[in-house]
Amino acid sequence: MIEITSSTELPSKREAITLRTSDNLNLVGELALPVDSAPAAVLLTLHPLPTHGGFMDSHILRKAANRLPALANLGVLRFNTRGTTSPHGTSEGSFGEGVTERLDLEAALDFLAKRNLGPVWLLGWSFGTELAIKYGFDKNISGAILLSPPLHRATEADLAKWTGSNKKLVAIVPEHDEFLAPKEATIRFSAAPEAQVIGIDGAKHLWVGESATKAVLNEIVKVAAPSSYPLPEYF
Repeated sequence: MIEITSSTELPSKREAITLRTSDNLNLVGELALPVDSAPAAVLLTLHPLPTHGGFMDSHILRKAANRLPALANLGVLRFNTRGTTSPHGTSEGSFGEGVTERLDLEAALDFLAKRNLGPVWLLGWSFGTELAIKYGFDKNISGAILLSPPLHRATEADLAKWTGSNKKLVAIVPEHDEFLAPKEATIRFSAAPEAQVIGIDGAKHLWVGESATKAVLNEIVKVAAPSSYPLPEYF
């Protein structure tokens, strides 16, 4: 057995993918799946703000892909939104201020629908939560898991659209988030009365440190694959 640390990469089936948007852009991505079974669900990840260093390899999303196919039987799809560069490559197009990125999300959902891999959860982080909130409420998904939601681009009117959608909306908010802390998040998410706000003690917006990583991955699994919660410390 090995202890799971920040650099651990557990077995999975990895596939480099290209997403094609309805406005004819090619987006760079990767799909990680369990080795020996169909996934219980798929996490469609939406990365932090690309103009401030966010991309598909941002550490929580990379660690989700490195661990969760093996530990929680989850598939993880990561991709670079338009104009974003990461070690996996550069997606075509240019940053669309969270507007044209709607087409990027739709391209990823179309890809997963064609693969028929099971229930889909949007997993947004920071800027990625804005895309999930604004454009996910009417999509064929189980729900959205929101890491460090800033609620800058997404408004209370956007949140209200989730009401009665029968889709779960779970905000995982660091105690010391410099953009939106748990107390304020609870107030603002009241626009979607069915939404759940979970505060994580001691954590910050970027979830730095292995203890923060493990805490947030556990909360993701509790929502998307509850039978695999809590995650083990060893593999």
